[in-house]
Amino acid sequence: MPEEATTPDLVERVRGLVGALDRRDVDTFVSFHAPDAVLEAAVGRFEGVAAIRGFIEDWLANYEEFAVTLEEVRDLGNGVTFSVIRQQGRLVGSSGHVQLRHAAVDVWVDGVIARAITPADIDEARAAAERLAEERE
Repeated sequence: MPEEATTPDLVERVRGLVGALDRRDVDTFVSFHAPDAVLEAAVGRFEGVAAIRGFIEDWLANYEEFAVTLEEVRDLGNGVTFSVIRQQGRLVGSSGHVQLRHAAVDVWVDGVIARAITPADIDEARAAAERLAEERE
């Protein structure tokens, strides 16, 4: 439990980030990012807040119903967090629901995300996040 006592700030920041996405509050979502942040997603690389905003707006526009759940979040130290996130929704014009479960590795500098990586494989992402935290010591 000592880890929780020393790292609640970034964990709370991740919760706020995911909460903003769940509410489709794009302004708040992008406020968690540095102006020159980089988002490396499975569908592409987005550099800067304007590009990240455009990607998120386009992503959300695909859904009539949308919800995000934070399944796991850990502060690995040295400004690195690891999260497992579940997205669920109903696409525009569809009666079926879709679901995406993925990892997020965030590198935080001065309380904002400088780099976000959302790899497809959760176990590989966890290992990469742990290595990244060690490298940043």
